[in-house]
Amino acid sequence: VRLVESGGGLVQAGGSLRLSCVASGETACISVMAWYRRAPGKERENVAAVTFDGTIAYAESVKGRFTASRDKYKATLTLQMNSLKPEDTAEYYCYADRNPDCWHLHEDDYWGRGTQVTVSS
Repeated sequence: VRLVESGGGLVQAGGSLRLSCVASGETACISVMAWYRRAPGKERENVAAVTFDGTIAYAESVKGRFTASRDKYKATLTLQMNSLKPEDTAEYYCYADRNPDCWHLHEDDYWGRGTQVTVSS
C-alpha cells in the first residue's frame, strides 16, 4: 500500500486548507485511515482517524475546525481544515493500517511522506 498526500501550503490564521491522501496498491486491505501531524519539537499527534465503517474521531485541539472524510471505496482520505491557527503548523502525514485478514502483506501499517502546513499569524 502506498499513500500520497497533497494540499499543504502556507495560509494566514483563520484561513482554510484541504489535504488529500490517495492510497494505491492493495487498498482493500486498509482498515483505519488517519491524519497525524508533527510540529517541530513536539510529539506526533493523531489529528483525525476514520474507520472502515466511517466512524471518525478527532483530537480535541481540532474538533469543530477540522473535518475528515473517506470516500466510499475507502481509497481516499481528506482533511478539511478551517479556522486555522499558528499552532496547527506542522508536517501532516497520512496513515493507514492493515486489515488483519490480509496476512499476506508484510507491513502492519503504512505512512505517507507528509505535506507541510504553515499557518502565519
